[in-house]
Amino acid sequence: MGWLGPAFGPAGTGRESIMSKILLAEDDTDMRRFLVKALQNAGFDVTSYDNGLSAYQRLREEPFELLLTDIVMPEMDGIELARRAAELDPDIKIMFITGFAAVALNADSNAPKHAKVLSKPIHLRELVTEVTKMLAA
Repeated sequence: MGWLGPAFGPAGTGRESIMSKILLAEDDTDMRRFLVKALQNAGFDVTSYDNGLSAYQRLREEPFELLLTDIVMPEMDGIELARRAAELDPDIKIMFITGFAAVALNADSNAPKHAKVLSKPIHLRELVTEVTKMLAA
């Protein structure tokens, strides 16, 4: 149960990752596929969308433990998506993946205060470690 695949090794009991549902919003197709594959290989249940609006509509239909979102996307940016996600579910954990970390950390952005920011380019081991830590917290 605690095994997370050959590239990642065990993390905690594994239970937190096996059952955790992650919603990924990333408009870059290659990056989205890359992230989905890495997270699924680590035992997470991942649903992904290429824009914030579609991801938000899915959040309204079912709960997720973690929202993993790019910031710069068409239709609805990641900060707006995160803000709306936190309104729908105050317990949802939020992580931004972005090449624009300064935008996410800007006090004027209205990004949820508890959100974590990972900068691109992202290393898969770091992503899986941070996601696992955040979901276990």
